[in-house]
Amino acid sequence: MPLSLSQSEARHLALAAQGFTTGSGAPKPATVKKLIARLGVLQIDSVNALVRAHYLPLFSRLGDYPMDWLDQQAWSSGRQRSLFEYWGHEASLLPMQLYPLLRWRMRRAAAGQGIYRQLAEFGRAQQPLIRRVLQTVREEGALGAGSLGKRPQKAGPWWDWSAEKHALEWLFAAGAVTVAGRRGFERLYDLPERVFPAAILDQPELDEAEAQRQLLLHAATALGVATEKDLRDYFRLDLADTRQRLAELAEAGELQPVQVEGWRQPGWCRGEPRLPRGLKPSALLSPFDSLIWARERTERLFDFRYRLEIYTPAHKRVYGYYVLPFLFEGQLLGRVDLRAERANGLLAVHAVHEEAAGMSEAAFTELAAQLRQLANWLGLEKVQLNCQRPESQRLRAAGLGS
Repeated sequence: MPLSLSQSEARHLALAAQGFTTGSGAPKPATVKKLIARLGVLQIDSVNALVRAHYLPLFSRLGDYPMDWLDQQAWSSGRQRSLFEYWGHEASLLPMQLYPLLRWRMRRAAAGQGIYRQLAEFGRAQQPLIRRVLQTVREEGALGAGSLGKRPQKAGPWWDWSAEKHALEWLFAAGAVTVAGRRGFERLYDLPERVFPAAILDQPELDEAEAQRQLLLHAATALGVATEKDLRDYFRLDLADTRQRLAELAEAGELQPVQVEGWRQPGWCRGEPRLPRGLKPSALLSPFDSLIWARERTERLFDFRYRLEIYTPAHKRVYGYYVLPFLFEGQLLGRVDLRAERANGLLAVHAVHEEAAGMSEAAFTELAAQLRQLANWLGLEKVQLNCQRPESQRLRAAGLGS
């Protein structure tokens, strides 16, 4: 008979698996590296309303850490480099140890499978250009699309990408080039052998099935307890692949079935769940945090319906442009629409919304502390409340803003 978990138990397992544990002392570079290894992936996004998406999940778990620690691990040219960029869960930073587990995805991309349709079509039609761009990278070293000297095409399904940018992205998906670094937010591409340690590149290639099994096990560890869809979504695996690999892992006893209160689909976990004790974390969460990026899973775990409204017309937004869920003592109780006004040295709070269950005075006190800590981490001098909702008045009563 499958193991049985309450919704609360499943939520606590997920929080612990995602690294929301009570830490001690100031974070260190090794702490950052260990946390990313636990998560397995940090999603990258271009929106910079507050801070780039890949920095915030670490802050939510570790507090005030220097962002250049992550930069060094992601894009330095020395032994500190422990991460690489690729399509993990969308565009992502991943631990270097996962590189061999994604080579099958690169092979599929080179064959036009598993990548965006327009990019696959470009790869079939533009091989001469792709070979020329690859030769340019080989001869000139790390370069960005803007260095290739051609004007962008007219805006279309790929925005204003030039043919050379398309070629670089195809080569990146196929694993023929990788991201050596970034100039601002622009990717700089180079050959993998000039970026990755030989020990990583020289590892024997795994067959697709074994690589996918290992990715599913990593996802199961990072999620704590998860449905088939949750596991598949973590590294964006195909449905057919996931079902076959999941059956193999279950037969081998590496994943155990679990019944979770309120879940229509069965859950899975690695071994018998070990429930954490006294876990009551509080944090502001990035919209791209791996704890909540699967919106349906977030509803199952937290009874919290969350949608990103960046691309929603302003007059149709319910909560705001860049809204961070507020985790208080292990539950999602509120939302905060934030913006970093760097020129003015301000962390601007445009809206605060509490959930139907409400927020206690202790929750507002903690939210005020979280906002002050966030402003300090971002190098902003002041938190400014720009709204008149009752929640804002309660934040003022907690000593925040003006």
